[in-house]
Amino acid sequence: MNGWRPGDAKRVTHAMIRVDQAGEYGATRIYAGQLAVMGDRTPAARSIAGMANQEERHRAWFDAMMAKRGVRPTLLQPFWNVAGFALGAVTAAMGPEAAMACTAAVETEIDKHYAEQLAVLGDSDPELSAAIADFQAEEVEHRETALASGAENALGYPILSGLIRLGCKVAIAAAKRI
Repeated sequence: MNGWRPGDAKRVTHAMIRVDQAGEYGATRIYAGQLAVMGDRTPAARSIAGMANQEERHRAWFDAMMAKRGVRPTLLQPFWNVAGFALGAVTAAMGPEAAMACTAAVETEIDKHYAEQLAVLGDSDPELSAAIADFQAEEVEHRETALASGAENALGYPILSGLIRLGCKVAIAAAKRI
């Protein structure tokens, strides 16, 4: 047999890189939407700006990895651009606690997603695994910061969090394939 077969590692890691780049791009857009509404007037906005800088570093790493490994980007990038910004703007307009609830929900799903990827990778791709582990630690810090900043005090937190987490799951599944 020659060539690629379903389940071969190259395609698995390509899908991981594609979905991770899309997710980090989406995160930068969520934070951009939040900051567009919040400005820099509140402690929450300053915290969000710091998290946004880390997400930008994550996205840049995955951009470089896509170029290095010849991974095609998701075709849904224009959608993530608009949807991410809109989600950020709407949650920020609801107040600082809702903006933090958004972060807590997104980062909960990203933590799970990265943990699943690390389990699949094992020691097969040390470069990718090291970056994912590093980024996962920062995503967990973002979630903890959001919770400490009153995320659970947002109006309708359980519903808001549940909807955002569901949206993340759908986005992850779509970006793996499209």
